[in-house]
Amino acid sequence: MARLEHDRKFDPAHGSAVPVSDAVRRITARNAGPFTWHGTNSYLVGRAEVAVIDPGPEDRAHLELILETCGKAPITAILVTHTHADHSPGARLLKEMTGAPIVGCGPHVAARPLFSGEVNPLDASADMQHRPDRELFDGDTLAVDGLTLSAVETPGHTANHLAFALDEGRVLFSADHVMAWSTSIVAPPDGSMSAYMASLERLMARDDALYLPGHGGPVRVPADYLAGLKAHRLAREQAIMARLEAGECTIPQMVATIYRDVDRSLHGAAALSVLAQIEWLVERGLVVSEGPPSLAARYSPTPSA
Repeated sequence: MARLEHDRKFDPAHGSAVPVSDAVRRITARNAGPFTWHGTNSYLVGRAEVAVIDPGPEDRAHLELILETCGKAPITAILVTHTHADHSPGARLLKEMTGAPIVGCGPHVAARPLFSGEVNPLDASADMQHRPDRELFDGDTLAVDGLTLSAVETPGHTANHLAFALDEGRVLFSADHVMAWSTSIVAPPDGSMSAYMASLERLMARDDALYLPGHGGPVRVPADYLAGLKAHRLAREQAIMARLEAGECTIPQMVATIYRDVDRSLHGAAALSVLAQIEWLVERGLVVSEGPPSLAARYSPTPSA
């Protein structure tokens, strides 16, 4: 997990709502950690009525702060970008508290089936109970307080990942697909590097002016940042190819070299990221895997590659 533009000035302002624009406020949950940084950002869109984007974990204090911030304005929709435990479980509790429908991504689904004998290392992070009242697909819209939110399918981090575009102001709520503080974790079987890269290309074809991510501060020049993300993933791919050509044939060997300057507590996540890159290389015929790609498999460059 690489920090491309770690904004050390980001203040989560825990316990309060931060105005982002006339129509958007941010409340950051108190679930800080190595994969959430200061915590999950919940966004309140609208004033006279409100749509809540990603209510976060099942944290009653966080949800009560959301309700207090909304005041007399009703919450008319609870939007969920994807089914990770730091984003979606709070939606069910907030629905109980308000009666508002859950809208957005569909139930959790893996990007590919498990291979024989494979164990999903991210089972604990998946919210398998998520069931939206209304599932949104690419281009579907939701109206709130005279504003329009549009779903933008961005699979990769998870297979069901959505971003939400706020047409007014060309704002994109990019969730965990694009964040300024860190690159997104893409970990098989839930995540797919080929899908992630295709989603980057989709976003590069848009003209959004500002990204509001699921963790950390805003991305203020999306076009430049997306180009940097793409370059970073391609550079990581070249680093993997170089290690394979040097005779390092297993993921643990490659992680020890490529991520030697990264805290060892993050090497498990790094190994899953390398696996995602290798799966994409295997898909394109650039790398050969002894058996299905896995953390334990052995790899080599395709002779003609």
